Amino acid sequence: MSTLWTPGGEHQPEDQEQPEASAGAGPDDEAAREQLRELREQLAATPVADIIANHAIGLWELALLHLSPDEGMPPDLDEARLAIDGVAALVEGLGERLDRHQEPLREALAQLRLAFVEITRRAGAADDDPGDESG
Repeated sequence: MSTLWTPGGEHQPEDQEQPEASAGAGPDDEAAREQLRELREQLAATPVADIIANHAIGLWELALLHLSPDEGMPPDLDEARLAIDGVAALVEGLGERLDRHQEPLREALAQLRLAFVEITRRAGAADDDPGDESG
């Protein structure tokens, strides 16, 4: 290792170990491991259909976010379409395997598709007729 020049002369830095590396597993590490173990148990005990339905709802919400952005912003139809396709892939691809979630998710997907078509139609009408209010 090289030395450092200081006003008091050359200084040889000491090798300093990181406290985390030298301390080993402390009480915080044990608590984190225990919490992770509990979370894994909870996740393993949750039916997979429930978790997939939760993800489908997250994609549904994401699609709505892109279909109805903040005021003054146009909808992002490409991003909404991708999120809708993600919902469809889960709902239509898994079908009856979603158990009790199948029907509510199918209805949510149908409503989302209708909203997409309506918003796309309105966006197309606005593009065709920008600012012409005499109609």
